[in-house]
Amino acid sequence: MRRVFFYVQHLLGIGHLRRAAVLARALVAGGFDVLLVSGGAPVEGLVLGGARFYQLPPLRAADESLRDLARLDGSPVDEAFQRQRIDVLLGLLRAEAPDVVLTEQFPFGRTRLRFELLPLLEAAHGLPKPPLIACSVRDVVRRARPERIAETEQILERLFDAVLIHGDPRLVPFERSFAGWARIKERAFYTGYVSERDLAQGMRNSAEGQDEVVVSVGGGAVGAPLIKAAVAARSKTALADRPWRLLLGENLPVRDRAALVGEKGIIVEPARPDFTTLLGNAALSISQAGYNTVIETLRCADRAVLVPFASDRETEQADRAEALAERGMVAMVAPGTLSAQSLADAVGRALAGPSLKNFPACDVDGGPKTVALLHGLLAT
Repeated sequence: MRRVFFYVQHLLGIGHLRRAAVLARALVAGGFDVLLVSGGAPVEGLVLGGARFYQLPPLRAADESLRDLARLDGSPVDEAFQRQRIDVLLGLLRAEAPDVVLTEQFPFGRTRLRFELLPLLEAAHGLPKPPLIACSVRDVVRRARPERIAETEQILERLFDAVLIHGDPRLVPFERSFAGWARIKERAFYTGYVSERDLAQGMRNSAEGQDEVVVSVGGGAVGAPLIKAAVAARSKTALADRPWRLLLGENLPVRDRAALVGEKGIIVEPARPDFTTLLGNAALSISQAGYNTVIETLRCADRAVLVPFASDRETEQADRAEALAERGMVAMVAPGTLSAQSLADAVGRALAGPSLKNFPACDVDGGPKTVALLHGLLAT
């Protein structure tokens, strides 16, 4: 059985790890023996479907800027900690002797992890039987300066065999966010979006959330401004008489949870496993524009407002939301403009626009297509 060594690092939210777990399950179902190596904070209840799991000494982003790394207690990541992670990774690589090495996002992202990823990839090239090395990347990457784009191209040329783009070019072409597309496209393959299709299929017959407004913030680490704006916007919209369900996410800071006092017509609760059912029954979805949430919204919701999280180093959500808004599929609140009124205005635009069900279905076969691509690349 072919072995896959799959490296993933989540820094702020848990979306990267969630997608990696879905992909790991698909790879196992497709005949691979998968080791998923995670470098972020431990996450309970991760469904791996037969994939093996290894937890590195964890680190996270020091803050929302994503500029610096920290241990989970907030202390800096020093050279000794870096060395510990490198040694563990190289030991795992030698023990596994994989047929495939997958890096999640790198070298398009996770560049703060160069200290361990470059040694890992160079060591993979030095194995007696070098593995196929591929980057598993989302539909959108952070916009970068020319020198950073050139570095990405050089790393891909030197160390990678393939780029697996988990998106649908009919919706969001990769070149929209990566300016070096012309120089990498010969080794790039679209797989379709990687989606937790099984979760949606099992929850179609419930009426839970009928005609509500569902407000969600994914893991919730940076979701407090959207939650607060939604509470203030409700009375300004044509849906003020509907229940508004606020799904907080497990990483929403405690101080922000405490500030939310339930009022008539507003339901406040943790994120739910039947999120896709709520989306399918709701009159409107209001959410950030993370990868997993957007796929679920496009597949299940009727109408949607996207409020992307953005910072100097985080442009992915804004690019994704803008691409969909330009096609008339969603309404969007531009980064830096969130308020009760701007959100209420976006709700009005979403209700006046077409249903998402009027658009062609996006490609969500990313798991099986990734499996087929890897089998084909290994064969050649």
